[in-house]
Amino acid sequence: MTANPYATQLGDRNAREVIAETPRRLAALMERLGPGGLDRSWAPGKWSARAILCHLADCELTFAFRLRQALAEPHHIIQPFDQDAWSKPYASLDGRAALDAFSAMRRWNLALLDTVKAEDLGKKLTHPERGEMTFQTVVETMGGHDLNHLKQLETAASLK
Repeated sequence: MTANPYATQLGDRNAREVIAETPRRLAALMERLGPGGLDRSWAPGKWSARAILCHLADCELTFAFRLRQALAEPHHIIQPFDQDAWSKPYASLDGRAALDAFSAMRRWNLALLDTVKAEDLGKKLTHPERGEMTFQTVVETMGGHDLNHLKQLETAASLK
């Protein structure tokens, strides 16, 4: 199995707890950023806060599908997506709508995770670019991905 590139972001934190607290943390960061801060980037040439929120909403949509397909099918093969191609309309999208969509889908994904049995966590699936992984790897990816982008948004919020 390929190493999870986002697992290092978790450290010793529980992925389920991280993903449960992310909507609240994102809402607090959005308040700190304010309407003008949504177009602020965390570093030169990097996505704006708005784009990160849109990306998180898109990713939550893909995680929702991946989690359900992984549970429904034997050895599901994940469909990757091109995040840069998906990001093209982000500058014209509403950051608040992105956060609302993310939060609603996250609640739904957490409800699904509450139904997952221990034996399902080891269920195998394959990502064409990352190789074989387990259902638990997808959950850890969600948590690590959240932490990665939360750090970026913290940086953007601190730049005034």
